[in-house]
Amino acid sequence: MQETILILDFGSQYTQLIARKVRELNVYCEIHPYTIVRSLENGVGGKSLSELLTPNSQLKGVILSGSPFSVRQKNSPQPDLSSIRGKIPLLGVCYGAQLLAHQCGGEVQPSKHREYGRANLSFVNNDSLLFKNISLNSQVWMSHSDTIASAPDNFEIIANTSDVKYAGFHIKPVGNLPRRSDDLRGESNGLKGEKTFGIQFHPEVYHTTEGLTLLKNFVVDICKCSQSWTPSSFIETTIAELQHKLGNDKVVMALSGGVDSTVAATLLHKAIGKNLFCIFVDNGLLRKDEFKNVLHSYKDMGLNVKGVDAKKFFYKALKGKKEPEAKRKAIGKTFIEVFDKEAKKLGAMSSELGVKRKKSSNSRLRTQNQIKWLGQGTIYPDVIESISVKGPSATIKSHHNVGGLPAKMKMKVVEPLNSLFKDEVRRVGRKLGVTENILGRHPFPGPGLGIRILGDITEEKVRILQEVDHIYIEELKSAGLYNQVWQAGAIFLPIQSVGVMGDERTYENVIALRAVTSTDGMTADWCHLPYEFLSKVSNEIINKVKGVNRVVYDISSKPPATIEWE
Repeated sequence: MQETILILDFGSQYTQLIARKVRELNVYCEIHPYTIVRSLENGVGGKSLSELLTPNSQLKGVILSGSPFSVRQKNSPQPDLSSIRGKIPLLGVCYGAQLLAHQCGGEVQPSKHREYGRANLSFVNNDSLLFKNISLNSQVWMSHSDTIASAPDNFEIIANTSDVKYAGFHIKPVGNLPRRSDDLRGESNGLKGEKTFGIQFHPEVYHTTEGLTLLKNFVVDICKCSQSWTPSSFIETTIAELQHKLGNDKVVMALSGGVDSTVAATLLHKAIGKNLFCIFVDNGLLRKDEFKNVLHSYKDMGLNVKGVDAKKFFYKALKGKKEPEAKRKAIGKTFIEVFDKEAKKLGAMSSELGVKRKKSSNSRLRTQNQIKWLGQGTIYPDVIESISVKGPSATIKSHHNVGGLPAKMKMKVVEPLNSLFKDEVRRVGRKLGVTENILGRHPFPGPGLGIRILGDITEEKVRILQEVDHIYIEELKSAGLYNQVWQAGAIFLPIQSVGVMGDERTYENVIALRAVTSTDGMTADWCHLPYEFLSKVSNEIINKVKGVNRVVYDISSKPPATIEWE
């Protein structure tokens, strides 16, 4: 049974950071929208806790996330928590803490001033298991406009700041609250009855200096998780699940040359072997020489892969399109068309393998050997940023590999990495033995250079950007900076500027260089590359790439910007 922490999402942009911190403790967790929970008693709408997780999951605790809502709003999230409280450890964070106070009869009011940013704990009850080893004056991060003004008598304060009385609290049971006797513990081990806690600050963010310690106290000491979720355990469990799900079915998968699709394909290959058919499409928007180099690497890895040159189809589909979403959709639509055509060829080929059959049995044999599944390298941030499936959080942009397939393809989707963040994918890849030259590559967008060329796309613009990108990346490697950067790329801007080369006046294109540091792509800071390096790269690009006479550097962080420009 896989021990699991359930995170109920109320729409906070920090929810995924809670998941990442919990997983850093080698404890598996899942995020579900708050709307999915119903009371075990009334059974109306949603699901019961026992229905939320996979059959092999063992629910050990629940965390309530923050939210952009106020509990005082009429339309605010107000799930019935009676199926959780008193039965399983529960931790409310920010909005989650206010929700507990509000539903228990306490009073939540607007703060006198918005409490946002750093604060320090002025009182800590270290006898509480939740605040074990948390220092007095420890820095925490506040982000709320409401505060708990008063709470019932069974709310025991276990931490506060100079401005926030209920910075941390524990709820003791009262009345006939449903509970099991084995959920109750005495004062000697830091718990008094019901294992329900609330904290007004965010332990998941970097600026809460002892946040990971607090989360460990909850998931390990209170929820009793064994910290056994590791890359090795993920691989073992995932391969077994894939074998059970796919059986002898065939899977076709598109490879991009990136970390995600490569690791996903390796997992599928280990699970089903030659029943995995890979397609690597050259959409004309890859980096310089990437198609031939990556295709060679895949074959060296033993993957059953076919390379397809489809540049002309993509350029035709993109002709005249300038708007970012229109380009993404055109690239996605063309990819589906090319991929569908190639998948049908592979399906026909696979049905003809083996011993020849009588003509009367050919139809049945072809049906049996049809490719039924599409493998994808979708990872968690793709899902989060594309569709509000994890709660009422905002959609940022569409992703080319999220949202299913056209009905005509009649294939089911298998996504072995859709619950992992980028850094987790890399750890799994290393355990699988994927080569470092692929694992160490910077993330590259699915639509490729198509969203790094602002405005319309032409073959000439692609050529220019490929040359620029090649110089930039190779210079990063030569300077020993490549591995210090999480993602780097060049952007072709839709403007031209005046320049002088020799005795001639030029009117050519402007290139923006982008480099960021990050861990999972959810947030990112611009990378402080040395001025000497930027000067050298600028000169190299302008001198060697015809059509460029100006280079600028992007110093925007995410948020408010995104990593890519489109």
